[in-house]
Amino acid sequence: MTPRVTVVVLSWNGREDTLACLRSLAGASYPELDVLVVDNHSSDGSAEAVAAQHPGALLVRLDANLGFAGGMNVGIAAARSGGAAHVMLLNNDTVVEPGFLEPLVAALAEDAAAAAACSQIVLLDDPGRIWYAGADFRPRRGHHGRNTGYGQPRLEPTLAPFATRRACGGAMLVSSSALADLGAFDESLFAYAEDTDWSLRAAQAGRRILVVPASVVRHAVSAASGGASSPDTLYYGLRNGLVVAERWAPQGPVRTWLRRAESLAAHLAQALRSGSRRAGVRAVRDGWRDFRARRLGPRGAT
Repeated sequence: MTPRVTVVVLSWNGREDTLACLRSLAGASYPELDVLVVDNHSSDGSAEAVAAQHPGALLVRLDANLGFAGGMNVGIAAARSGGAAHVMLLNNDTVVEPGFLEPLVAALAEDAAAAAACSQIVLLDDPGRIWYAGADFRPRRGHHGRNTGYGQPRLEPTLAPFATRRACGGAMLVSSSALADLGAFDESLFAYAEDTDWSLRAAQAGRRILVVPASVVRHAVSAASGGASSPDTLYYGLRNGLVVAERWAPQGPVRTWLRRAESLAAHLAQALRSGSRRAGVRAVRDGWRDFRARRLGPRGAT
């Protein structure tokens, strides 16, 4: 039997991106597919546009922006209560290739220890180049660099699925059984590193994260937060990266501060190379302060 899959698309003030994503899903070849859109309290008419142009999609409108973690958790719960065998998590700034889902479902069926199967994610404006084909995470380090294969030619679809340390929640198929065993995302992180934390939880339980090259998704790269070096990306990357690292790999005082210094220096360097240096440096400062104060949730929350 073909397992039922619910795709959860999380949308926040990205109306045209969301509509493009849904148009691509309408062309997906997988036969047992439901689409669920979680609107994270958008103010740009996203929810109304989805309702008007894609009436077949289930639409959940939230009364507040719950971030990636909270918004996806709402969608995951709705998908599971609706009987989905698998839940496909998908950023709204992605466009799927028609046969993207079948290889992911097959990979989970063939590997009983797999908790999730992730698409090969390529750049939307340069689909011959990789954005994500796996990612490393060494929690004793303070910085981990770019995703595996970033900028390199896309992998051949004939390449077999392979294990990676860190999933990408932007294009990730998870079985309902894995979600029952491992739980959903940590909502205190709000955005960024929640998929890393979930991946470490999976590894602790003896489960694998797979990358499936035959599944291809095109990604606009951090559109919701303003880009790969936007202030929000820098803020959450620093704060949450350190929270997750220290949660999973506590160390002595000297090594803890070396890890913190490495992360702070890497994010400051990224801020200084960005197009908004002052805002970027402020974001790094705020992320550092909130990390030290253990203020989690959305940026600016008290």
